[in-house]
Amino acid sequence: MIVTTEDLFKVAYGKFAIGAYNINNLEQCMGLFQGCVDSQAPFIIQISKGARSYTDKKMLEAIIRAADEIFPDAVFAVHLDHGDLESCMDCINSGSYSSVMIDASHESFAKNIEITRKVVDTAHAKGISVEAELGQLGGVEEHVSVSEANAKLTDPEQAKEFIEKSGCDCLACAIGTSHGAFKFTGTQGLHFDVLEEIQKKLPGFPLVMHGSSSVPQEEVRRINAAGGDLKGAKGVDENQFKRAAQLGVTKINIDTDGRLVWTRVHREFFRDKPEKFDLRDPGKIFMKEYAAFIAGKNEKLGSAGQLPLIKKQLGIK
Repeated sequence: MIVTTEDLFKVAYGKFAIGAYNINNLEQCMGLFQGCVDSQAPFIIQISKGARSYTDKKMLEAIIRAADEIFPDAVFAVHLDHGDLESCMDCINSGSYSSVMIDASHESFAKNIEITRKVVDTAHAKGISVEAELGQLGGVEEHVSVSEANAKLTDPEQAKEFIEKSGCDCLACAIGTSHGAFKFTGTQGLHFDVLEEIQKKLPGFPLVMHGSSSVPQEEVRRINAAGGDLKGAKGVDENQFKRAAQLGVTKINIDTDGRLVWTRVHREFFRDKPEKFDLRDPGKIFMKEYAAFIAGKNEKLGSAGQLPLIKKQLGIK
């Protein structure tokens, strides 16, 4: 069942984080739903600007509607990830989304507020919530590319002003994560001190962590052993998710890890079975592997086993 992002946040805040997973095709969608039902976890399914143009925006929306029928026990929200003004307005008007993210973090503080406010006014009129971003994550993900030199952490002082003036419903904070598979070098990690300060100034307000894939080293090793070349890939320590949730992080975005699982399954399959050419053979393996991956990730987020609570709080039978 599709619910509002706001309702999920109200139940989860301070207790656990909800996994927000990007999808690009039916195999990812089926694996995601199966993994969340198996682990009894609510979730947010994300469609990025790039995913909407990969085939046609209507294709993924139709796949999600079909999955909703196939998995009647699933409880989830549908979210636009890293939208611009045009894509946000399009998704708001489509009637298929629970929430949208307007990413104007590359603009000046005042311009970011101005653009976000436009989206908020339109979205709220239709009961859709809005995520905005303040500060800039480094790394590369689709059309988002920020060098390490230009990445900057969210200023807790600015965060309060930004939310008051923009009217956004949740805030993506830059606290040390980054997009892509090469997030950290050395021993860097999350800036919990920044997160604590933001929560103090914004008690009860839902925060979001982007770029939070853990980049499992076993996946990287197996990809490289099957002909890949991912040197130095390193992600966020997933054991830090629950601490972040206690500090107000209610939504944690995970995209890269899903791509790594897809790449590992397909590289190993065609390496070991070079005579094969049916795309459904590795697809079946991936859906099973991805479901197991999602279930494990939900355990780290603290969302596993929370589906009964969500249903009770939202009056879902």
